[in-house]
Amino acid sequence: MITDQRGPDKGNGMSDQKRTPLYDLHVDLGAKMVPFAGYDMPVQYGLGVMKEHLHCRAKAGLFDVSHMGQVKLVGEGAAKSLEALVPVDVVGLAEGRQRYGFFTNENGGISDDLMLANRGDHIFVVVNAACKAADVAHLRAHLQAEIEVIEVTDRALLALQGPAAEAVLAELNPAVADMAFMDVATIDLNGAECWVSRSGYTGEDGFEISVPNSAAVDLAKALLAHDDVEPIGLGARDSLRLEGGLCLYGHDIDAQTTPVEAGLTWAIQKVRRQGGDRAGGFPGADVILGQLADGAPRKRVGLRPDGRAPMREGVLLFDEADAVTPIGQITSGGFGPTVEGPVAMGYVATAQATKGTVVYGELRGKRLPLTVTPLPFTPANFKR
Repeated sequence: MITDQRGPDKGNGMSDQKRTPLYDLHVDLGAKMVPFAGYDMPVQYGLGVMKEHLHCRAKAGLFDVSHMGQVKLVGEGAAKSLEALVPVDVVGLAEGRQRYGFFTNENGGISDDLMLANRGDHIFVVVNAACKAADVAHLRAHLQAEIEVIEVTDRALLALQGPAAEAVLAELNPAVADMAFMDVATIDLNGAECWVSRSGYTGEDGFEISVPNSAAVDLAKALLAHDDVEPIGLGARDSLRLEGGLCLYGHDIDAQTTPVEAGLTWAIQKVRRQGGDRAGGFPGADVILGQLADGAPRKRVGLRPDGRAPMREGVLLFDEADAVTPIGQITSGGFGPTVEGPVAMGYVATAQATKGTVVYGELRGKRLPLTVTPLPFTPANFKR
């Protein structure tokens, strides 16, 4: 579900939202623009959310994700210094490789999730739009003094996602076909030096492309000129990531949610766990490592509502139809076009987190059943 984060109107009919370098292109393409994380962003185009979603699953979709934060960490020891803020193996990340991670707080909660890449002479970090100012301040306050934190503001960020993404991008540079999932490389695309990663947040194969602002529109137009590519807005981006079982920060994960509760323990490598060579040493380590050993009181689960009516964020969950005390809550929910039915994610008490367990959601004064279901709802299609 897209959250309205618009600030007050300036009184002159003009939005106070920021615009990405592709704003005019979105308008030319007929996008419906909405406020999101401080930016005017396209929520859908002429195809509509349902068809955009299905097109991305079948062929390739182009997303503007330039609102997200791009940050370079420069200086000897940047990887080791960053490990004091994330429960991730940064030191052992090979050059030309990327991995998922998150900042944690002293209570073991997640203050933001992110992607980090070893680009040889620096660590490249991509953070969420709504958190980027706080994240940059956090990095500057806590990394060693000799590490330079550079917020990249002269580059846009595009995501090309879907099973046809490789073939489409390879027409601009065949080198992208040699990239495996989570590889990163500097590649010339349409005459521009681009920082490319084979990754994305749809559950499909694809690429994220950091491109100079001055070349962003021309690159986007070159990609959209391909018959297999359609522009995709925030609406379909949300339903795609939900079907893929992928968390949205501020909804499925937040400062009160630990990585163990969220089911993100796969992102905490053995070297950072109890008994590892660099165990702990990050904020909230005692809580997180304790839950890794002993379990967490609640878990994020997939949920399939009965019938056709979606259950959305905020719906309370109960273990019985007539129970008084809730056992959890839905954090993301909607209609899954690929699975042709409603899907949701949320948290339930660990005792109710087993596959096949039936819980009840309160919707318009009625208690309706949902079944706990493994994630993702749609199998991932990454290139291994």
